[in-house]
Amino acid sequence: MRSKRIAFLASEADTAQAGQAELIEMHGNCAPDQADLIVALGGDGFMLQTLHATQELNVPVYGMNRGTVGFLMNEYASEDLMARLADAEEEIINPLTMTATQVDGTVHSELAINEVSLLRQGPQAAKLRIWIDGRMRMEELVCDGALLATPAGSTAYNYSAHGPILPIGSDVLALTAIAPFRPRRWRGALVRKSSTVTFEVTNPEKRPVMADADSRSVRNVATVEIKSEPSVGHRILFDPGHGLEERLIREQFV
Repeated sequence: MRSKRIAFLASEADTAQAGQAELIEMHGNCAPDQADLIVALGGDGFMLQTLHATQELNVPVYGMNRGTVGFLMNEYASEDLMARLADAEEEIINPLTMTATQVDGTVHSELAINEVSLLRQGPQAAKLRIWIDGRMRMEELVCDGALLATPAGSTAYNYSAHGPILPIGSDVLALTAIAPFRPRRWRGALVRKSSTVTFEVTNPEKRPVMADADSRSVRNVATVEIKSEPSVGHRILFDPGHGLEERLIREQFV
């Protein structure tokens, strides 16, 4: 592992910058496109940013927590880094593809590792129609919004909205309502990973809605189509016994 070329990337947080400087002094540094492995220092937001920015490189990313939650990160420590990297276990996760069409017909495409969410832009509740694989499944959902989450993202916004935690490797996605008003007791559904989910905004002029894919936002959407993207695989490294599967199980017992 000592021969591995490592790129150390850090968020703007002071603790992340200090950790990056310490590790570069100990191990050197190289550009991400020249690296065999990337070490990302920050929180989950920075990890998502790093995965998106380096997805074309096919290089594994090892995160070290210099943020708040750090669900996708390993514990930070400067010592024994090379041994930890040698022992690290790899998880491969597939993102979602969001195709959002605005009211004026403009189309935007983005990838989301955690979830794609639709949120009301104004004071009035959103009105959404839901289609699964071309078949209308809900005529009208009146809500603050809705989201479709991957297993890796199921403990993030999805869990806060009372959606289910999904095991890594499961063949389903979580469709979760955000503050639903009608149907009042509807809390979402599980859909196959291979399914295409389409949200139609039924009154976008009066009740505008925005779509968000891992903090990449599109305002004034008319329709949003979401499906898993198996051609993209994000490679994430975890310390043994602390991978995503273990973390997802642990989250359900706290």
